[in-house]
Amino acid sequence: MIQLDDIPNLASLVQSFDQQQLANFCRILSVTISELDVGNDDKHTLLAKNAQQKKNSSPSQAEINQATVLNIPGFIERLCKLATRKVSENTRSSNFLQELEDWYTWLDNALVLDALMQMASVEAEHSSTESSDESSLATSPQRHHLPQSMKIVHEIMYKVEVLYVLCVLLMGRQRTQVHKMLAEFKLIPGINYLFDKLIWRKPTTNHVLHGQNQNCDCSPEISMKIQFLRLLQSFSDHHENKYLLLNNQELNELSAISMMADIPEVEAVVNTDRFWQARAVESFLRGVTSYADQVFLLRRGLLEHILFCIIDSECKSRDVLQSYFDLLGELMKFNLLAFKRFNKYVDTEEKFQIFLSQINSSLVDSNMIVRCIVLSLDRFESQTEDVKVVEVLSECRLLSYMARVENRLAFLFRLINIISVETLTQENVSCLNTSLVILMLARSKGKLPFYLNALREKEYAEKYPGCILNNFHNLLRFWQQHYLNKDKDRTSLENSACICFSYWKTTVSVLLSPDRTSPVAIASYIDEAYLDIDKDFMEE
Repeated sequence: MIQLDDIPNLASLVQSFDQQQLANFCRILSVTISELDVGNDDKHTLLAKNAQQKKNSSPSQAEINQATVLNIPGFIERLCKLATRKVSENTRSSNFLQELEDWYTWLDNALVLDALMQMASVEAEHSSTESSDESSLATSPQRHHLPQSMKIVHEIMYKVEVLYVLCVLLMGRQRTQVHKMLAEFKLIPGINYLFDKLIWRKPTTNHVLHGQNQNCDCSPEISMKIQFLRLLQSFSDHHENKYLLLNNQELNELSAISMMADIPEVEAVVNTDRFWQARAVESFLRGVTSYADQVFLLRRGLLEHILFCIIDSECKSRDVLQSYFDLLGELMKFNLLAFKRFNKYVDTEEKFQIFLSQINSSLVDSNMIVRCIVLSLDRFESQTEDVKVVEVLSECRLLSYMARVENRLAFLFRLINIISVETLTQENVSCLNTSLVILMLARSKGKLPFYLNALREKEYAEKYPGCILNNFHNLLRFWQQHYLNKDKDRTSLENSACICFSYWKTTVSVLLSPDRTSPVAIASYIDEAYLDIDKDFMEE
């Protein structure tokens, strides 16, 4: 990987770049500041990542490169200006889509593609010698050679590169510094304007770029939307600056987040858009549960739209389903109004069974909504002096279903059974944490022995004595090693369940107790002949 700090006079060189050169430089940065993906699925496991981090405790080259570019005077400010610059001074957004579709039509003819790209390169070189302004791409003297949309797409691709670089920096070690700089340089107000100009509907034609298949969402417009939504997700994730996404009027009521809530109402939005829209809004809600934020989005019909996509359209995309279930979990958690609206929409047994079927189709994707229901049920059951709470508890199909202990046990069994220390990844570790939430709530009511005994009975019924509990014991040992030294992950756990990390920690400790006479220790429920709780699972 290129070591940016070894390049002589890098700061002065970057400061001398015009807008086009700066955008092209971002293409190089997108590689040099990103962590390398070795492409080996085994290396994506948390076990392997932890072992790798122990071997390499010093900052990676990508992290060093991130620090280097952040120290270039004026660099982030120029990126903010380039990211928020109007796509074209001379083109109205109402004309853009038709021009873009015309451009796709041109590209359907493979014979003209090479010549077309060569002409674009020549014009780009010509414009860069005359002006550093992005709009020069749209006003070149050779303008008549190419469709206007070709030049606009060229500008859009600049923004894709810039937005990607900002996303990477927002997720890096210096994320706090980057947050402050983006707020200082007013990135979000400019992003709000850009958001309003994007076209959030499915194109009227089915053209794809030459060489791509019909299922590929690789158009410049799609790339722009993805990077835009990733930026909003990164900016709002666990950060107080997320309220910069709202304009003054919306802050008074509780912009971009309001507009994102309205986007899903547009007909026939493609799956790629749906995934990133849901991720961006969920990121806004994630953190300490805010009733005001939830109601702000509930009033815009977001819950009903999500349920329509899950139930009525019977969405099959795993990525989209996971993003919807994650968002639904944040939207409904501890919110009585949300459960009332859920019950109003899911008003038949048929709809409810479809919803359950979607949950059960993949608990890796849906376990966050399971966690939300379990936590909310526990909260509501402690508020039965409120007649409104009692009414919802008695009428809501979802809460009534989870109130049955056999259903909670069924989820607990499956959550533990679909993971192991060797297969834990960032994607499925939430299954372990959701199973812990179920047991923490059981412990708070003195019912932990009942749940552990139920797992033991399930093992014997399945004729695999010790299998589930040994696996769970090993998972919890790994949990201790993984979370006890990760402040950010610990905070995420606290926020996701509104349970202090100290209670997570003590619950794991009592479950892992070696005292086989303890009624709350896993080891007490495994017969001696099947006991296998000292497995060495750490990679060397």
